Order: sequence, then C-alpha cells, then structure tokens
Amino acid sequence: MKLRPLSPPLALLCNLALAYLLYFLCRVVYVLEFWDIYSTGWSQLSIASLLRGGFVFDTSAILYTHLLYAGLILLPWPHKWYASRGWHIAAKSIYVVTNMLMLSINLVDTVYSRYTGRRTTWTFFSEFAEEGNLGNIFFIELIHHWYLVLIGIAFLTALILFYRPVKPFAKPITHYLTHSLATLLFIPLSVIGMRGGASTAIRPITISNANQYVNQPSEAAIVLNTPFSLIRTMGKTTFVDPQYFPDKELDLLYTPIHNSQFSILNSQLKKNVVVLIVESLAREYIGFYNNYPCHTPFLDSLISHSLTFSQSYSNGRKSIDAMPSILSGIPMFVEPFFVTSYSLNNVSGIAGELGKVGYTTAFFHGAENGSMGFQAFARSSGFAHYYGRTEYNADRRFGGDNDFDGTWAIWDEEFLQFYALQMAEMRQPFMTTLFTATSHHPFVVPDRYQQRFHQEGHPMYTCIRYVDYALQHFFYTASQMPWFKNTIFVITGDHTNHTERPEYATPLGNYSVPIIIYDPSGSLPRGISDAVAQQTDIMPTILGILGYPYPYLAYGIDLLTTPAEDSWAVHYNNGIYQFVRHNRLLLFDGERVVGYQNLNSNTPLSADSTADLRLLKAIIQSYMQRMINNQLVPIE
Repeated sequence: MKLRPLSPPLALLCNLALAYLLYFLCRVVYVLEFWDIYSTGWSQLSIASLLRGGFVFDTSAILYTHLLYAGLILLPWPHKWYASRGWHIAAKSIYVVTNMLMLSINLVDTVYSRYTGRRTTWTFFSEFAEEGNLGNIFFIELIHHWYLVLIGIAFLTALILFYRPVKPFAKPITHYLTHSLATLLFIPLSVIGMRGGASTAIRPITISNANQYVNQPSEAAIVLNTPFSLIRTMGKTTFVDPQYFPDKELDLLYTPIHNSQFSILNSQLKKNVVVLIVESLAREYIGFYNNYPCHTPFLDSLISHSLTFSQSYSNGRKSIDAMPSILSGIPMFVEPFFVTSYSLNNVSGIAGELGKVGYTTAFFHGAENGSMGFQAFARSSGFAHYYGRTEYNADRRFGGDNDFDGTWAIWDEEFLQFYALQMAEMRQPFMTTLFTATSHHPFVVPDRYQQRFHQEGHPMYTCIRYVDYALQHFFYTASQMPWFKNTIFVITGDHTNHTERPEYATPLGNYSVPIIIYDPSGSLPRGISDAVAQQTDIMPTILGILGYPYPYLAYGIDLLTTPAEDSWAVHYNNGIYQFVRHNRLLLFDGERVVGYQNLNSNTPLSADSTADLRLLKAIIQSYMQRMINNQLVPIE
C-alpha cells in the first residue's frame, strides 16, 4: 500500500499523528498489563483527565524525539534535495527507526515497571552498568511476553505502511517561502509542547506533574511514557535544596544525627548482628500478617518468637533503594543516591559504626562480584569483607558454579549454608549481611524442588516457598553454632513484588515488607508492635539495642525507645512523598499537599500547618542539604 504524497508540512502533521496514535496504543497495552493493579481504583479515575495527561506527556516526548525528522522535513534545504530519492529514503528511515525505538522502549518498560512501580528513568543505565546477564534476561522475557513482540511487529508494520511521503513544491520560491514560514511556526509550538504549556508560570513539566491527572502516585505511570521519563532525567541534577526553613529552625524541627543513649541493654554491645535481606519478600506472602494461607511456614513460626510490626515498609521499590535504607539509614528520595553523582559522598552504616568498636564486618551476595553495585556500596558503608560468587566457588565444601541458578546467583539454600559456615570462622563479635537472590525474575527454583515447593498462582510463590525452606535450613545450621545465641537477627525484604491482594495493591501496600527482629537468647521484647516501622529504622534500632556510644546519622528512629504515635515512614513515589505517621497518610509533591487522610477511616484531614507536614519538609530539606554538601556522617 502506497499513500499519496503530501506537502512537507501536511506530511509532517500526518506522520506525527501516527506517532500519537501508537503512543496511545502503548498506553493501552501498559494499562492492560497492569490491570490487576489499576482495576481497583479505575472507576474513580477521570478518563478525560487521563487522556489529557497522556496527550501532554506524549506531545513532549514526540516533539523531542522528532527534532531530527522535523528538521529534515521543514527546514528550507536546497530545493533539489527534495527531488532526490535518497533524501526521501533517509527521511522515512529516520522516522521509522526513531519511532520504533521509542515504542520498543515503552513496550519493554511494560515488563520492567512491574518490578519498580514506575516508569524507567535514566539511572537505569547506571544501576545495571556492571551486569553481564541482561541479554539472557531480555531473551527470557521475549519468550514470556511473546504478545508484546507481536504488538511491536504490528507497530513497525504500521509505521512503514502508513508513513506519508513528502511531495516537494514545484517552484523554488514557493519551496523556500513555505518551508521558512513552517519552520518559524513549528519552533515556538515545539517549545511549548516540550515544556508542557505556553504560560511563563509553567516550568518544563517533569515526572511529578503526572500526579495532577491521577488520584494516587502509583497511577502516574498511566499518563507518563518511558521516552519522556528517560529524557527528563538524563543528566539532571538529582537533589535540590528546597529551603523550606532557615538552618536554625531546621535543626530544631529535625536532625538525622543520633547521639548515644545508654540503656539497660548496654551489656548487649558485644552481641553479633546478622541482617538478612530477602529478595522480594513482601508481607503479602507471609501468613503471620494475613488471614489467608501463605507460603512461609518457617517464617511464620520464627516471627511468633520475634519482635515485628503490623505496619512495616520498605523505603523504595528496587534492590538498590534497599541497601542504603537498611544498612545506612538513608531512604530513596527522587533517585537511588548511589547511582547519582552523590555516590562518592562519605557514608557510614551499621557495619562502619560497629567496625569502630571492634566488630568483624562482612557482606554476602551470591551473584557475580560487583553485581548491582553492591560490593562498592558495602565497601563505602564500612564492610571490611565481601563474599560473592567468586569466594563461594573457591570453597571446596560446596559445588561452585554447579550451584549457579543460570541467571543471577548461587541458589539461596547453598549460599545460606556457605554464609553460616563462614560466620563460624569469624572472630566475634561480628556484623554481617546477606542479600538473597532466588526469589527474583525469572522465578525458578532448583529442579529437585519444583514439585515439592510448587505453589498455585504466580511463580513467585514457589520461589518464596523455596526461600522459606532455605532460611529454615540456615537457621537449623546456625543454631548448632556457638555464636547463635549471642546474635541478634534482622530479617526484611528489599522491596515487594507481584501483588494480587487488593489491600496490598495500594500506594502503601506496594511498600509493605516485614521487619523481624529475632533474639534466640530471649533478652529482647517479642510480639507485634503497632509502631510504624521502615527500613531506615533498622540501623538506629540495632545500635540502640547494643547501646552504641558514638553519634551517627540515620533517617530513622529507634523502634524500641520511640512511642508508637511518634513513629513514621516515608517513601518517594513518582514525584510524590508519601509520609505515614501513626494512622495518617500525607501526600506531598514538594510544593503542596496533594492528599492527607486518616488511614483507619479513609477520611480526609486538613493539612494546614500540621506538625506532619512540617516534619516531612524538615526531613526532605535535611536529606537534600546533606546530600549536596556531603554531610552524611556526623562532623567530629
């Protein structure tokens, strides 16, 4: 099929219209792929608002990505060029390749967003810069999401068949005059479209602007598109001081510096500390927190002898968000800080602080050494030793690469056993952390356990059942060790993953991970607390238990000494800060409150001059200032 050629301005308009249509269809595909998440609140969304928002962000992305094509079509190039077959082939090739690349990015993000809860930003390329297995993962996803491949082929066909060729003007004078006028008109319209509006009061739109078209941050991805998210975050300054308060007032409102508070537990200082970060372990998967059958019989039993929390949250949606939060008390605001230019800031953590008082410190992760930037962060935050796939393979007691899962890391069961035996050889007291890997895409378990641990529903459930068994095996081995009863164990998830239950498919539910503190000696409180707990609370809570004597920085609280009504958690989700304090949820976009409600009754509250808003602003300002000024450790 060959469409009739049009004059250059009309051809450009028709081809841009085709791009708009395909971007819209990508959005439809995205919504359908995430329908399990969006269906609950869909009836409360305004379709007109979604369409308007989608048009604004698509306009910006399309104009940015079509600058080369538009320049080739509209600029008053020599008249004879337009009679050249090569020029027409070049114009069509640029149009088709550019759009196919952008549409493919949208379709790929339809898969990847499942694990991040947002559209992908430019820091993706820093996050996975050292990963060598992405090609394998990509191939697996092509097979699992074959229908997206077919959709991509259909889009490519549409771009080729419905492309409007250009018919040059017959007279040179008409050619130069029309192209000049069209260019002069197109430039200001493009600037307006890229910025998101014509008013001088409008700043260039960013990802956070998507929230004005939806009801909650998790829905912002509906109106966004991935090319826009990448363009808007490329080379941008991540952290900006909002200057809500003068410095003297800020220090009175909030400081992340914790000073020593000696308690009756000071004698605990020489206790070992073991932090287990379990990949994708959500509260949704654990029976203890729910009234339906789940997949963690061992953890259910362990939690009944531990201290845990009815409201406990991650501070981010990715593994690289969790590492600083859990181990250094630093939440994820805007972007994971250790894939930004601020990653070279001085930073400490549980390991660094306990290393000052004679602890042996080590970090364990069964993937290739250097994977995900974990080794670099472990070193910068104070871990003296690192054990990865290389060290595992060197241990003749284990099977080396025969225990590799084929994609990410050593299987959790074997690596947890390696972990337990390595701690038996360490000088006490020690502080160690292990980050598991199996409960992760592509959601496979060792062949010998496929039938034994098979769970109905999403394959994640089978992984979680296997990991629960691996943890049971680890704790059995550890319990035979002389260091066991002198150890405080902390178990948490790095982030959530697949969600089916509507109570977890919410802006808060998407962050619901367990925080479990287990002391085999029985010297710590047990039971379930109604305090609001977050990953950044782990560091101050553990150092508080140990009676740590020196000042340190952490954006969290000691959960054992802070009244439940003063506990809080904060998340950054698609341009919105979510602040939970006791039974209240505050949503803040950095400039204005966009929601404030009572979580128990789901009724709105007035946010004018509230203590919650002032505290949240102080936390944000402290975070930004300290990131910018490299003040993530106390000044000695």
